Amino acid sequence: MSSGERGMSWAGARVGVLALLWGSTFLWIKLALEGLSPVQVTLTRCALGALLLLGLCASMRVRLPRGRTIWRHLFVAAFFCNALPFALFSLGQQTIDSGLAGVLNATTPLWSLLIGVTIGTERGLRPVRLGGLLLGFAGIVLIFAPWRQAGLVSWGALAILGAAASYAIAFTYMGRHLVGKGTPTLALSTAQLIAATGLTVLTVPTGGLEHLELAPKALVAAVVLGVVATGVTFHLTYRIIADEGATNAATVGYLLPVVSVGLGAVVLDEPLSVRVIAGMAVVLVGVGMTRRGKATTAAAPQPSILPAALSPAPSTPPTALAAPAPRVTLHHPPTPAPVGQPAPVAHQDPTVVAAPRC
Repeated sequence: MSSGERGMSWAGARVGVLALLWGSTFLWIKLALEGLSPVQVTLTRCALGALLLLGLCASMRVRLPRGRTIWRHLFVAAFFCNALPFALFSLGQQTIDSGLAGVLNATTPLWSLLIGVTIGTERGLRPVRLGGLLLGFAGIVLIFAPWRQAGLVSWGALAILGAAASYAIAFTYMGRHLVGKGTPTLALSTAQLIAATGLTVLTVPTGGLEHLELAPKALVAAVVLGVVATGVTFHLTYRIIADEGATNAATVGYLLPVVSVGLGAVVLDEPLSVRVIAGMAVVLVGVGMTRRGKATTAAAPQPSILPAALSPAPSTPPTALAAPAPRVTLHHPPTPAPVGQPAPVAHQDPTVVAAPRC
């Protein structure tokens, strides 16, 4: 196996590991809810993830952001990308399966595109993307099944959809105000989870003071959810983006519903109906169409299914790095003046570049 093939194999393995860790989030939430309230699950997740990333910052000597402006943006991003969706996931999964939660979470790109059309950042929408948007929401309708009585009262599914829409708002905001401003992504993610922890602490009186059922399974699930499914997953995502680009990292999102549905069926024995599977397939095809028909313009970058805070700053085009070589005019030695006549004055060609001084 050549070095290039080994590199591609390792890259694929890392994407697979990230999809497994990220997709398992909904399983750990479901298990943690057996002993903790939604507020307690959210607070534990944010706090443990922040502690892990703080340790990474300390070991790598990465400083947290400074300044009121960036922290103001971080708190807004933490609300829409962490505190609110984490709470909605925990609330929603009290009544719906973890597999369905993963499927509905995959609608984030659809909400991002819809927000872009609404606020005017998506101009010249291609037919294939518009078709994908409509097809994706048709898949949501198929999953909800409003013609069935159960679909009309699925408040848990509505909460998950709200979390996916909140992600889309957060990605757009972070892409404008946080990404590519010179702050390391690890510092941004750490500070954002710290801000999310502070915001979640404010909600403790509304449901965080309930009696804890210290069941080992729930506690282990809460720890894995915070450390692995939040902290480690964020850091691994940064590494993949740094090494292979945001496009390769974005492909992970298409695997999340498969992982969440599979784990829910195998570990939690969640039922799989033909209608839900068909709806999941329709949603994924719609999401794929919105990504495939995406116009590549540098002026208006669009958010991906991953948090835009995880995306790298746009690189400088190679042509802008290489300055044109200066044109140098070679001069022949001046002809000696006849004896008794003054030497001619030498005029310097303006195209000659003087040698720099060291």
